[in-house]
Amino acid sequence: MASSLVLPSPSSASTSYSTPLFSSSRSFFTHKSFVPKRTRLRTSVNSEISEPVNGKPRVPIINDGTLPKFLQASRMQNSVRGNNNRLKIFTGTANPSLSQEIAWYMGFELGKVKIKRFADGEIYVQLQESVRGCDVYLVQSTCPPANENLMELLVMIDACRRASAKTITAVIPYFGYARADRKTQGRESIGAKLVANLITEAGADRVLACDLHSGQSMGYFDIPVDHVYCQPVVLDYLASKKISSDDLVVVSPDVGGVARARAFAKKLSDAPLAIVDKRRHGHNVAEVMNLIGDVKGKVAVMVDDMIDTAG
Repeated sequence: MASSLVLPSPSSASTSYSTPLFSSSRSFFTHKSFVPKRTRLRTSVNSEISEPVNGKPRVPIINDGTLPKFLQASRMQNSVRGNNNRLKIFTGTANPSLSQEIAWYMGFELGKVKIKRFADGEIYVQLQESVRGCDVYLVQSTCPPANENLMELLVMIDACRRASAKTITAVIPYFGYARADRKTQGRESIGAKLVANLITEAGADRVLACDLHSGQSMGYFDIPVDHVYCQPVVLDYLASKKISSDDLVVVSPDVGGVARARAFAKKLSDAPLAIVDKRRHGHNVAEVMNLIGDVKGKVAVMVDDMIDTAG
């Protein structure tokens, strides 16, 4: 028995232009002495655009109100519905809600794709629209189940490549296997490099990742990597809470994250810093040894690089 996922396009994303400003017609004639009368042609071309405002076409504004207020930047009020048929956004099954919000924010409709699982767990992907010559963006995290979502991303990339897409950008908000970026002991694999090779060989032209476990992971790719940070979004959220700088402390969960936490604290009026000194006895197993710093009676903001257990 196979389960399938067909993502519909939101009806609210459709845009119509109904105010004609001009229509141009052009007639083509051939000389009577060379061509019979029945072959004379008259064609007209009509072009319609919306009424311009300040020299720019006026189109509906994106303001569906689906995002929290702290995510609705001021530029959101000026965003417009896109009409670029050469750009396509598709999503996998990892987080379709996030992909939908990204598409709405940009003013595009999500591309139609059919994804299903066969009885033995194999993944089937079929694009429901043409992407020939288009710039395709595939939004797919490798969140749990990491292996299935990663394989789904690879199959989606391959489907777009075989459909003659111009460029393929893998948008990976959560990049799994990033912690395996070096050998800490003998006979270990470097999973981050392996995954980078898989994505590249599948046919991706570019990767867009968010808050990688370590910056060196970008060097594992043989294709361009855009590394973006969610720090501005988190800062906007904290600013909406109106927390006094005297009541705030930034906490690093381990010694290795001190530099990251310090950079975050500087953005919060140079808030004080606390450090958790812990030692690991195995993967996903940590013993808290000591807390360096004062957090009593304060709002603690913990800045971590990866949270897969949230323990």
